[in-house]
Amino acid sequence: MRASGALHCGAVRTRRRGRAETTEMGNREEAEIQISELDLLSSMFPYEEEFVVTDQLAVAELKHYAENESAEMPSSKVQFVLNVKPEVTNASMVEFSMACALPFKYPTVLPEITVRSSALSRSQQIHLNSDLKTYLMQNCSGEPCMLSAREWVKDHAAAYIDKEHSSSSVTTSNAMQSEDNTFTRLWIYSHHIYNKQKRKNIIDWAKELSLSGFCMPGKPGVVCVEGLQSSCEEFWSRVRRLTWKRILIRHREDVSLEGGGHAEIQKQRKFSTLEEKCFDAHGARGNHMDLGQLYHFLEEKGCADIFQMYFGVEGH
Repeated sequence: MRASGALHCGAVRTRRRGRAETTEMGNREEAEIQISELDLLSSMFPYEEEFVVTDQLAVAELKHYAENESAEMPSSKVQFVLNVKPEVTNASMVEFSMACALPFKYPTVLPEITVRSSALSRSQQIHLNSDLKTYLMQNCSGEPCMLSAREWVKDHAAAYIDKEHSSSSVTTSNAMQSEDNTFTRLWIYSHHIYNKQKRKNIIDWAKELSLSGFCMPGKPGVVCVEGLQSSCEEFWSRVRRLTWKRILIRHREDVSLEGGGHAEIQKQRKFSTLEEKCFDAHGARGNHMDLGQLYHFLEEKGCADIFQMYFGVEGH
């Protein structure tokens, strides 16, 4: 009986190990499919105004995982933006932005896609995204589908504007202001921030654009800016044009403003102004900050969860 029991336990362990190996193999296959699809998108849409990966670190982790059997699962999803410019009535051009994230199990599970446009009202945006998800569930489950999703948006998105709004120039100009009804917070990661002129630019541009937040120089460099969506986009556009070893948006938060007034904007802020924060600099060049102090600073501001997104470990 004991021998039989031992054999049974061994068989169970073997089956479990087999299932784990099968799952691991499936995960790597999914990672390889994601990398292939990203390469395809990059070759089809080589310009940043069409396609941009917002988290290069996640892509590097994904490639490392796919190529190394001993590598651990990536700590964050691959995120990117596809911009689409379909023709709408009376020859005006409206841009649609597809903010995309690929879950680790994609394409076994559907991608996370949010379509936005300054020309869409909130209800139109919700309706469009709901219909896109329905289309993907019915047509693309289990298969790479980013190109199909982009084509669907290109073919159908403009109709969601026409459903509730006329195409008059007055309506269009009013709709273009809707991005100023969104409060945005960008969490930016840089390999390092040493240069005094760059640090000055970050503070000056934030002040000019009425953005609050903080900048932690050193290695790594951390920048957080918050304010109206259009101002955050302008800030990021300027910063990314500077020369960096590596810089990317690690995380982004968007909140719809009820009235869009000054009081509502101030209510959403976690920081009163933008200032440079140094936390007991140390190291040979005095360029490494005390990350424990950074964690406590973020915790005080109600942003402790961001620490793990930056550094892959929980703060304490």
